[in-house]
Amino acid sequence: MPENPPAAGLWALCLGLGVLPVLAFLLALVLLDSYKLIGLRRVLTLVVTGMAIGLACLLLNPWLMDLLRTDPHLYTRTLGPFVEELLKGSVVALALHRRRIGFLVDAAVWGFAVGAGFAAFENTHYFVVLAEPRPMLWILRGFGTAIMHGGATALMAVLSKQLSDLFDSVLPSVILPGLLLATIVHSAFNHFYLSPSLSTLLLLVILPLLFVLVFRASEKATHRWLGTGFDSDQELLEIINSGRVSEMRIGEYLNNLKERFPAETVVDMLCLIRLHLELSIRAKGVLLMKRAGFGVPADPEVEARLRELAHLEKNVGPTGMIALHPIFSMSHRDLWQLHMLREARP
Repeated sequence: MPENPPAAGLWALCLGLGVLPVLAFLLALVLLDSYKLIGLRRVLTLVVTGMAIGLACLLLNPWLMDLLRTDPHLYTRTLGPFVEELLKGSVVALALHRRRIGFLVDAAVWGFAVGAGFAAFENTHYFVVLAEPRPMLWILRGFGTAIMHGGATALMAVLSKQLSDLFDSVLPSVILPGLLLATIVHSAFNHFYLSPSLSTLLLLVILPLLFVLVFRASEKATHRWLGTGFDSDQELLEIINSGRVSEMRIGEYLNNLKERFPAETVVDMLCLIRLHLELSIRAKGVLLMKRAGFGVPADPEVEARLRELAHLEKNVGPTGMIALHPIFSMSHRDLWQLHMLREARP
């Protein structure tokens, strides 16, 4: 029999209502980022990763319910949210560990992108299984459940990034509070303390406000970091290049290190500091150009400089890097900017 156009249109409408809102929300977050630090390819990769996690949970959740002999409703409200947020949050935790997230806004986009992919897969799966083309149902799932998945993981990412910066660490103890927060939000939503309509409405009001606060805080932190960091990096680099290192405290400290390390190692230490400062200034310049809306030309020398930096770090060794810490410590954000330059190379 020929396909009924109105019925087909209704099915397409319902599928769109279930999937498109969370993807549109993600697109808005990406566009609102003034520095555009996360490229479209990275965002798409995170969405696909979230979809893969959704598939993994589709297989894992029934197995855990059978293993633990848990009632499906109880599992959905308790252990299920923890398992799903743990898997989604592991992507963020790995990114933090690898120094791939620089600012709070980046963390929000990373987390929401993974959650959006998870939600898109989950709603598509339920659309096929339930086979119920009821617009109201998919409005609630698309604007409610899907946004919740993205928002919960984004909150986990933001809190974990904030604690990581505060304690200069990516230990599990830094990640755990964010994971617990995401689990509580997810579990509370699944408990249906409020009607689905009211829960969805609250999400659509509260979540954008939270993201606005995060974006403002991130903008201020970026401005402060660029201002103080750029000036101090240039000042120290000028001192090194002018040969006045011996007149400064850094020169006295390096002279003292000659008693503990070979002279060649101390020279490598100074070269490492200078090269890192040059790359740091380059990275901050890239951020300033992006903020002003200019295209950033690729620097063909970046890859060679990064290889040289890795070579110097190897020559200096772990003990030498620890010895440099009082005068030159690379924070998580310093390491992140090097990753940014590496990903921006031609």
